[in-house]
Amino acid sequence: MAEVVGQRPNGPNAAQPVSLQRQPSFSSFPPSRSPSTISRNGKKARSPQPPMLREGDDEDSIQSSRDSSRQSFLDPQPRTRMRLRSQYPADAIENHVEYILVASFDIDRGSIMEHQYPAAISGDETMLAELMLPDQAHVRSQDWTIFFLHKDTTAEEEEREARRERRRRRRRRKDGLDEDGTTAGAEEQDEEGYDEEGDDDTESEGEPDPDGPPLVYVLNLVNTKQDNTVKRGAIVKAMAICTRHSFLHIYKPLLLLALEEYFRAPVLDTLASLYNALNAMDLSLLPKLSSLENFVLGASDAKDMFIEKFELMVRQRKKIDAAQRRTETLSDSHSKKKTYAIPRDTHEFESKINYNGIPVPVKVPTAVSPETVGDFSLIKLIQTFSTPHATQPQPFALHPHLTTSGAFTHPIIVLVNALLTQKRIIFIGHNRPSGEVAEAVLAACALASGGVLRGFVRHAFPYTDLTKVDDLLKVPGFIAGVTNPAFSYKPEWWDVLCDLPTGRMKISNRIEAASPTEGSLFFQQQGLPFNGLGGPPSFDSKGGIDPTGDNQFMDALLQSIANRHGENAIRAKWRSWVLKFTRIAAAFEETVYGASALYIGSHETDAGAYGVSGHGYVWPDEGYKLRELAANVHRIEGWRNTRSYYSCIQDLAREWKKRPVRGLDMYHQHDKLRCLKLTHDQSAAIYLALARCIEEAGVQSESQNASSTDLSSVAQSQTPGIDSERKASAQLQYETILQLLCVIPDAGLFYLSLGLFHPRQDVRMAVVRLLERIMDHSAGRHYWGQLGRFAKLAFFRVKREEGQHR
Repeated sequence: MAEVVGQRPNGPNAAQPVSLQRQPSFSSFPPSRSPSTISRNGKKARSPQPPMLREGDDEDSIQSSRDSSRQSFLDPQPRTRMRLRSQYPADAIENHVEYILVASFDIDRGSIMEHQYPAAISGDETMLAELMLPDQAHVRSQDWTIFFLHKDTTAEEEEREARRERRRRRRRRKDGLDEDGTTAGAEEQDEEGYDEEGDDDTESEGEPDPDGPPLVYVLNLVNTKQDNTVKRGAIVKAMAICTRHSFLHIYKPLLLLALEEYFRAPVLDTLASLYNALNAMDLSLLPKLSSLENFVLGASDAKDMFIEKFELMVRQRKKIDAAQRRTETLSDSHSKKKTYAIPRDTHEFESKINYNGIPVPVKVPTAVSPETVGDFSLIKLIQTFSTPHATQPQPFALHPHLTTSGAFTHPIIVLVNALLTQKRIIFIGHNRPSGEVAEAVLAACALASGGVLRGFVRHAFPYTDLTKVDDLLKVPGFIAGVTNPAFSYKPEWWDVLCDLPTGRMKISNRIEAASPTEGSLFFQQQGLPFNGLGGPPSFDSKGGIDPTGDNQFMDALLQSIANRHGENAIRAKWRSWVLKFTRIAAAFEETVYGASALYIGSHETDAGAYGVSGHGYVWPDEGYKLRELAANVHRIEGWRNTRSYYSCIQDLAREWKKRPVRGLDMYHQHDKLRCLKLTHDQSAAIYLALARCIEEAGVQSESQNASSTDLSSVAQSQTPGIDSERKASAQLQYETILQLLCVIPDAGLFYLSLGLFHPRQDVRMAVVRLLERIMDHSAGRHYWGQLGRFAKLAFFRVKREEGQHR
């Protein structure tokens, strides 16, 4: 798209434009405040009143009604010297909101930018104004749009590097390696509130985005006010909030209030009031979770999952408040003590934004999945294209990458295939609000991502128009939302057209053909048909051949929607589908090419460190495996040259470095328990391996009476599959159990509990010890609570047997 190059508020240094291949929507623009204002000594909390404040309660009561029922689960959380950090610290470098923009439509001049706060975005302001005022906005009283910008993070990176250097110098002084102590006092004051044992991986700013500067998400509201005194009979104005938070939908109530206020007082002070109110939102009590914790929280419906972390954040805040009170000598000592409430649902953190004297409650998601932007509905997207297909199916033009189940492939599967194989996709909504097409684009990105893959949102255009089509076509594999019907008459502009009003999809007759690949030739030589001409013995609900299992999956998905299972359940099913696809793709590469970049460390898992070996997806037999791989050959080959494929490899490499246990593929072993008919010895080996894996991860913390030399030798000799750089500890055991819980979000502990009925007594005892450690885990206790009563009775029966044999 056209370049919008930012200019620093206090200087003329413009950022360099970035290539459209990596930055599909806009070039970068500067931070909303100058580097001179980013000062460690001058930082203030974003809000003097943290969220969910109650007055008059006893200071030490956090949720006393829960204490008696959950006291035994509050302490299993491993205690470390490192204090719990916030996702959004009060003294963070970044603001919640970067810019606030106002545009209006002038009958003579067209779309114009009226105000920008706190600084101007240089470049093509007319283009920004046109995005803020979509086509046919004047015929609706209200409309929403979303678009993306790219942030110039030079100033923030410099500040982060300075912070890291201060931490390194402090550590060197502590170790006696740095004799320069002239700035020690100042640096210690700078780092007040940060732990001496802090690690770069736990920094509040997180890791840099490997795809480039982080996206800034723009939420835009358009209002039309009828006014007979103006030429066109109406006044059209738009106000936009530029934020780095992907949960930008929380700002909708504030935009509604602010735009109404702007119609009454169209001055810069109105924007300043909104800007200050939004940036005063306090999220400092929202704990920072690890990637494993994020996955477990997102896959669970338990409202008190990881509640202990929120309680710890409150206790830390109370200690800070107490320290501040001790230093005060004025009459503030007679003020009421503050009490902070624990969230009713840990999936959402409740805060409030005080705007013009109105406290507006907001709910911020605790764990945000990759490629999840704004508030959308997968159910709505699925139903939009499923209903016409179910009532009157129409054949698609065949394309190997897209029609993986033949001409009557389900439209949602065609859409997902198009996203995975990086096709150009347009959602068109003629005579529909631009917010509707934007929501469809965001839902499609989340559909293909499943919280697993990346590379869709950065090349998505939730709303665009004809004036920007030249720049749009320069972006490979875009996902765009439009309202102008002219796009439908240009099949050379797109590969797949999704018509929202009719619920129909169309594959372009100008789409690039799929060339033969080594994978397709491999399966042709094996004599295995693919792409709807044959496949594994899977049938859909109508009794037809279903080579990929996609029709069967869509039938089950639509049944879940009909049974009102809810949005979270549908997203979880898609997450499982995408995860299965990546694992099948890894098996495909190993079968065809001999090795897979999608599976890291297979040599370690195949070494049999815990008495079992094997990795990857599990099939009942080799013939079934080859038939399913053959059915997916074109979809996988089309995906192997895309952005999301290479991003997946990068993500897997980063996750592998942080994985608590590397010598055991827990997915593979659990799938064997779930899918295969195993002998008693085979199942025993798996149960014993999982139990040993969890036990040895914490062997050091459980052997308090042993000497340090003995502990070191025990840890090295008994934990062959654990990262050699990490010592066995309570924290490692905590993370190892999380790694196991990430494997079983759908099945729960059911297949593990079957080990309680194993004929071998040592296996039953090992499973009991494994379940006991899961019960004592702050997240595992929820899985234990969901286990059936029959399995729990077996657990206590085996416990009694163990006591009798002692």
